[in-house]
Amino acid sequence: MTTSISRRQLLERLGTGAAVTVARPWLAELNAAGSSPGTIRLHRNENAYGPSDRAISVMRQALTSAHRYADVEDEALRHAVADFHRVTPEQVVPGCGSSEILRLAVDACAAPGKKVIVAAPTFGRIADAARRAGAAVVAIPLKHDYAHDLETMLAHCDAAAGLVYVCNPNNPTGTLTPRRDLEAAIRRLPRTTFVLIDEAYHHYVGESSDYTSFIDRPVDDDRVIVTRSFSKIHGLAGLRIGYGVAAPQTARLLAAHRLPDGVNAVAAVTAVAALEDVEHVRASASRNIDDRQEFFNQANARMLRWIDSQTNFVLLNAMRPAVGVIDHLRQHDILVAPVPAFDKSIRVSIGTPAEMREFWRVWDLMPGHPMSM
Repeated sequence: MTTSISRRQLLERLGTGAAVTVARPWLAELNAAGSSPGTIRLHRNENAYGPSDRAISVMRQALTSAHRYADVEDEALRHAVADFHRVTPEQVVPGCGSSEILRLAVDACAAPGKKVIVAAPTFGRIADAARRAGAAVVAIPLKHDYAHDLETMLAHCDAAAGLVYVCNPNNPTGTLTPRRDLEAAIRRLPRTTFVLIDEAYHHYVGESSDYTSFIDRPVDDDRVIVTRSFSKIHGLAGLRIGYGVAAPQTARLLAAHRLPDGVNAVAAVTAVAALEDVEHVRASASRNIDDRQEFFNQANARMLRWIDSQTNFVLLNAMRPAVGVIDHLRQHDILVAPVPAFDKSIRVSIGTPAEMREFWRVWDLMPGHPMSM
């Protein structure tokens, strides 16, 4: 006879070791995902330094109201974002991470029979949402300079094109598509086609004549949707909070597909504090520039190739099959991300100096590496 136990019982038995055999498969999965305490997580583009002290303080205080739904907090976040960007609250749509805004855009703009046009490679969440919604995904390879091939994307923008997705800077390449090219492309879009500009890595971009945010300097076009995330430079990835900004009628279109109470109160309150802590953002961006340059220096010393990044991660050409590199690093409790479009490259998030020293120490132990002999 098979005896079933509840999840609570399973967790209780783990403390005594009685359920080790039962639990081992999912424990192994958790460890592989980077949940073991000693794991160095360089695979999710997080801010390795975490949120600001101010955000942490507000977060702790907000926990005392965790028994309440987030009606007031959600509205406060909308107004805070609106004030920060000098738009109206009716233009702001909070979400469970900016990934939810991507899903809302697909649901609102790309019904079955429609097309979602993306770059290849780019952040995959939008394509996943499109396929689940029954829309066709048209993936256009990046240009040789790793900018979006806007001309080819436009060539696929017929009456069936519901949404064009532009991640800028792009994930996983960390590269920019010039603002002037994007503006020209938007002017040529069919009136029935929306464009979503994902600015998750906006704060990491240094001074560049090629880049300006579409929130901070908007275009007069109600088809443009811009997303931002608190998961990156603000260090709130685990709270799952982000937002979209669009014209009021477009924002209402997105909001109609929101999950009721989808933003939790603790995340909303903490996000407001993070948004207002501009010094933490500046410090994190400055530190990232130094840490990223040191990564380039170390890669150059090993004669490795990399793509010049405007973000907190680097697409590194390992000069060998990436699957073996990833496995070697994982065996030493270091996680990096594969990039299916580049079978010899890995995406490496910039960690703390100590984490990156360990990354390169383990790299040099790789079989076949000159420094491992």
